[in-house]
Parts: sequence; structure tokens; C-alpha cells
Amino acid sequence: MTDNKDDFEAIRQIYTVLMLHFMDGMKQSDIASAMNLSASKVNRLIAQGRKLGMVKISVESPFQRLVELEKRLTDSRGVSSIVTPAVAGSPDTTLQQVGRAAANQVLETLRDGDVIAITGGRAVSAVVENMQPERRFDVTVVPLTGGVQGKFYTDVNHLASRLAERLGGRTMLVHAPLFAENQDQRDMLMEMTSIKEVFNLARKATIALVGIGSIVTPGSSYYDLHPVPDLDREDLIRNGARGEFLAHLIREDGTIADHPLNSRLVALAPGELEQCPRKIGVAAGPAKVLPIRAALNGRFLDTLIVDEETAASVLETLEPFQNVA
Repeated sequence: MTDNKDDFEAIRQIYTVLMLHFMDGMKQSDIASAMNLSASKVNRLIAQGRKLGMVKISVESPFQRLVELEKRLTDSRGVSSIVTPAVAGSPDTTLQQVGRAAANQVLETLRDGDVIAITGGRAVSAVVENMQPERRFDVTVVPLTGGVQGKFYTDVNHLASRLAERLGGRTMLVHAPLFAENQDQRDMLMEMTSIKEVFNLARKATIALVGIGSIVTPGSSYYDLHPVPDLDREDLIRNGARGEFLAHLIREDGTIADHPLNSRLVALAPGELEQCPRKIGVAAGPAKVLPIRAALNGRFLDTLIVDEETAASVLETLEPFQNVA
């Protein structure tokens, strides 16, 4: 039977080696030399220390609040989350930080041969402008919707071309308006060979990069998208719409709103991205809280990239609902 004194000496030696290695940063070879041990003995003592539970590693972020928000979002809805700092009094800077984080997230997983499908919107535009790859990628970028000319962030074809240019890839464009004049015209456009080909490719996308749109504030991008200049915002809200996803008006529970505008959309429906392995939603600002909640309730995303103030507000609305459920 091993003597207690021997046990103590063995533990003391393990402790000394662990302190020198993990706290003082000494190499195992230097520890062996300092303690007149063989390198294999030092390695064995470190392994024993780990087995005995003497090594506990704690990694803390200087942005611990952001890490906690990410974990809460993931626990609440099962989406991988990246939360960026909010810059007080500067929504544009906050959006650019979200765009930079989303760009880096795309680049971390992007592979040659991938298809990237995107929407328009200010947030997606911020992602495109912050995309700084270290090499060229053999990828194809395609729109998920028809386009609206007039502003750089509403013209999804412009954003798709710009993203393909930055990545060194190619693009296929949708030469059709986002809103058709009626449902029959929409159905006809969706069956056109050139448009059908792009949308078929979008359905097989490896990465979908999408904005999450607000319909609450009069200045929301949604009101730049459609051809009705005097669209009644209050009417949309009364009909249950809380946001837009792929330009589709969606309710709080994530279902597609029963609104005539949805039937005129030249765009993929949210459910058609179900097989896409990386659905990245990008949003910033208080106006996006309700739309984000609706998109999360609809299970449209597997990754959400958002600023900290918006993330906190989304959680305030999600967690009480979850507790009741």
C-alpha cells in the first residue's frame, strides 16, 4: 500500500510541474532540465495532473456580456449567434460592425464551389462592403429575389455582382422586378427560363445571406422595395405582419402573412431555403426586434448576427414567451 508521505510527494511534484508549465509558461523540456527529470516523466506528470482534475482552464472574453447574449440566444432558439458591440448614437457604425462580423463569418466557412444566395437591404450591403478575403474564391453569387433599382441596397443584382467581384467569383442575375403587377404576371415571370435557372441554383445554395426587414418605421427599407408609394403601414400591422423575410410579410409566429403583396413577389419563399446548410440573418437596430423575433419563431435561420442592444431587446421578448410556453 502506498504511504501517505509518498502520495503527498507525488502530488507535490505534479503540482510543481503544472505550475511551471501552465502558470509560468515553461516548456516541458525546460521543466525537465530544471527539476532533473526526463522529458517523458514531465509529460507523464502533466497527464496525471489532468486525470486527477488538478488542471482547470478558464477562458474569459473582455466582451463577456456579448458572449452571454450569444449563449442566451442560442439556448432560447437554437440558433448560432454572433453579437457585436453597439456604438451609442451611431446606428451606421453599429451596422458596419455587424456587417464586418457577418463578412468574417462567411469567409471562415466559405469553400470553392459554394453558391451564395443573398437578399438586398442595408445590412446585406454592409456585409458586402466589409468583405475582405485573403484569396480568390471560385464561388457563384445569386439573388434570392427580384430587384428594385434606385438605391444601391435595394438592387440585389448590384449587391450580388459586388459580392462576386470582391470574392473573385461569378454571378447570375435575376432580371425581373421584385413585385409583379399581379399574381398571374408573377407566375409567368417565375416560369421564365432565365429566372427559373437562377432561383433553382439559389434553392441549392450553400450559404444564404439574408436581411431581416422592419415594416414598423416609415423609413424601413421595405417601403423602398414595392411600387406602391402610399402603402398603408398601419394596415400591414393590423393584418398581423411584423416584419419581412425574403420580402415576404411574416407574422409574429413566423408564418407567412395572408396579404396580397406576398402573392406578387418574384422571390423564393422562406420555406424554400430549408435545405440550405447555412442560413445567416443579419440585422441591427431597435426597429428589427419584432422582425427578428418573427424570423426566429419561423425557424428561418441557423445563424443570427446582430448588435448587443438589439440582441438584448429580442431576448426580453423571447424569454418571457418561452417561460409561458
